[in-house]
Amino acid sequence: MRYAGLLYRASNPRWHREPLSGEGARLHGGRFNARGRPALYTALSVATAIREANQVGTLQPTTVVAYQADITPIFDAGDEAALARYGITSEAIAADDWRVRMRQEGKSPSQKLAERLISDGFAGMKVRSFARGAGAADTAMVLWSWGADLPRRLTLVDDEGRLA
Repeated sequence: MRYAGLLYRASNPRWHREPLSGEGARLHGGRFNARGRPALYTALSVATAIREANQVGTLQPTTVVAYQADITPIFDAGDEAALARYGITSEAIAADDWRVRMRQEGKSPSQKLAERLISDGFAGMKVRSFARGAGAADTAMVLWSWGADLPRRLTLVDDEGRLA
C-alpha cells in the first residue's frame, strides 16, 4: 500500500536536532527493528506518537514533530492474511516479551518479520500501536527506508525553522 499524509513522532529530546535520523532505534532496537537497523517510529495521531515514545514509566520529556509523507510500499500488519504469508500472527507481533526474546535469541519474532519485509522491499509497516493505553484505533507507522525523494519521501514539517 501507499501512505500519503501526515505522520507524527515523539522522541527523546536528545534527538531533536536529528528528527530524521532513526539513530535512537538503531542503537537500542525496537519491536520492529533489530539493533543496528535505523527506524522511525511514527504514528497517525499525536496522542499515539506520545504513547509510543513513553511506553515505560511516567511521561518523560518528549519532542513531538510532524512529517509530510508519501511512501510506498507499506506493509499493512492489520491484514491477517498478509501476516500469514509471512508465517506470523498479530498475536505474535503484539507479544510483550519481544525485548526478552531479543536478548535471548538475538532478534524477536517481530524483528525477524521486519527483516523479511525489508528484504522484500517494504519501506515500512502500518501496525496497531501496542503502547500502554492504546486502543484499536491507535495506529503506528514504522519506517525503515525514507528520504527526500519519491517513492519514500518524508519531509519534516518545520515551517518556522524551530529546529534550526
